[in-house]
Amino acid sequence: MPDKPENKPEEKKDKEEKPTPKDNLVETKHSIRIGGKIIKYTVTTGTMVMKEEINDKEKDAEVEKPRAQIFFTAYTKDGVKDKGKRPITFSFNGGPGSSSVWLHMGVLGPRRVVLTDDGELPPPPFKLTDNQYSILDETDLVFIDPMSTGYSRPIEGEKSREWHTFTKDITSVGDFIRLYTTRYNRWLSPKFLAGESYGTTRSAGLSGYLQDRHGMLLNGLILISAVLDFTTIDFNLNNDLPYILFLPAYAATAWYHGKLNFKASLETVLKEAEEFATGEYASALLKGASLTPEERTNIVEKLSRYTGISQEFIQRSDLRILDRHYFKELLRERGKTVGRLDSRYTGIDRIGVTEYPEFDPLFAQVNGPYTAAFNDYIRTELKFETDLPYEILSEKVWMQWSYSYFQNQYVNVAETLRGAMHFNKYLKVFVANGYFDLGTPYFATEYTFDHLGLDASLRKNVSMAYYDAGHMMYVHMPSLKALKKDMSKFIKDAS
Repeated sequence: MPDKPENKPEEKKDKEEKPTPKDNLVETKHSIRIGGKIIKYTVTTGTMVMKEEINDKEKDAEVEKPRAQIFFTAYTKDGVKDKGKRPITFSFNGGPGSSSVWLHMGVLGPRRVVLTDDGELPPPPFKLTDNQYSILDETDLVFIDPMSTGYSRPIEGEKSREWHTFTKDITSVGDFIRLYTTRYNRWLSPKFLAGESYGTTRSAGLSGYLQDRHGMLLNGLILISAVLDFTTIDFNLNNDLPYILFLPAYAATAWYHGKLNFKASLETVLKEAEEFATGEYASALLKGASLTPEERTNIVEKLSRYTGISQEFIQRSDLRILDRHYFKELLRERGKTVGRLDSRYTGIDRIGVTEYPEFDPLFAQVNGPYTAAFNDYIRTELKFETDLPYEILSEKVWMQWSYSYFQNQYVNVAETLRGAMHFNKYLKVFVANGYFDLGTPYFATEYTFDHLGLDASLRKNVSMAYYDAGHMMYVHMPSLKALKKDMSKFIKDAS
């Protein structure tokens, strides 16, 4: 009998290569009337694959590896013959962990979420409308969702947590801007960044990164509710600065809710509060326990006068009113809280004896309408389809966020901005402030820019505007109209 064939082990099949991730983009055509003129425009939306150069040990060479898929929405005016004369603005919000939806559908883009004229929640279902206050008439717009916000996700096998740091956020957003600028031939266009809240921190960081890494010089930054130096807003036992810098916004809030025991215009109240804050109050906090009883009594009385908080509470809090305490304490006897992002709004907690409020009243006005409007808009009007949830505001991101770059110090990108402005003497900055913003108060922003260290010849490159609203001043129709006018002028001047 012939020998049986020898049983040989099957050779392992080569692992199937994963398909190369590809861009997923959709283009649609639209038109809008702004300032009496019809503007025809193209929207490009979807995800762009971001690659990074890595060392492949097997090939002994640098290779490009897909790492992330970044979601964006770009609006470009049709019929522009010379792109070099057409400005382009890259926009994002803050958090960290926020998508770009707020600036996108609240003020800058051609479609706007409908709230009441005072910026309050309308009854559902919610609506979108054409935004006649969009700045699309002045500039093309690119809204960027940083990693883990919107539809931006890591490539399969990559961990999103790597992007949840100050430094990686700056490099990834900056590299996206470089890639978009290259692919869509916008290197010669006047370029702007528009950020809100932590988005202003990102903007200042990008002003240095884009310049140093990619040789990209910007025309201007639009900073809405700015925070560049966290020393000004971080309440700590060893940091008295926020108590001083929040005081004028406390005064504005007390004035709005009728909690001051004297009558005066908002302008007068703010002027008096500013002088007291940087004068007697700052001096008192510096003295600490060496204050005489008479001096302490005087400070308590004046703090109560300008904040609307009782003298007893101020005595017990050692002359220092925490922002979180203020939200709860000002209207405690009315059973209401005031907002952090916009202190004109009030909320109601389950019980009135807790130390902190349960939620921010402004977020309660905007979260539902913006979420519903964007999810409908992206599919029905822009024709981009995905079953992923659009992460409006990712709790995971801010809980994981790392500021290790600033270990043992406060986060501060003011020096980065100063360096960028000294390097590029044409870089201009516009700052929008809301009087009723208790997240990034206007007086703290003024302090930051007063201590920026800019050469005298460059101080004219910074301009500020003020609005009778809060952090998202554009939810207030009169402020939206004024903000549109101010931004349009800034873009024209800086281009």
